[in-house]
Amino acid sequence: MSLDPSIAARLKRNDAGLFTAVTQERSTGDVLMVAWMDDEALARTLETRKGTYYSRSRQQYWVKGETSGHMQYVHEVRLDCDGDTVLLIVEQVGAACHTGTHTCFDADVLLRPES
Repeated sequence: MSLDPSIAARLKRNDAGLFTAVTQERSTGDVLMVAWMDDEALARTLETRKGTYYSRSRQQYWVKGETSGHMQYVHEVRLDCDGDTVLLIVEQVGAACHTGTHTCFDADVLLRPES
């Protein structure tokens, strides 16, 4: 599986060939998680419409929900203006965070809106 050359040309990668992927829930607008991708992970995501990422610690690809059943069905993928981050807009089935919470951003609120 390879990434379309016109898309690949627009991506800016770090020294390891990776770029940031932000995942947002389609129905709520919640930011669910942030992970890493490379060209192959993005190509797999675009082809299968399932969130596919690259694990730096395990040095392998993983499909969100493959073992937990908490799948991400990708509706839209956007590239940011700098080309160093993609936004995946998904339908999330079950928890998005490996801790079992809906979003990885439920843990610590550092600043709340003023009332």
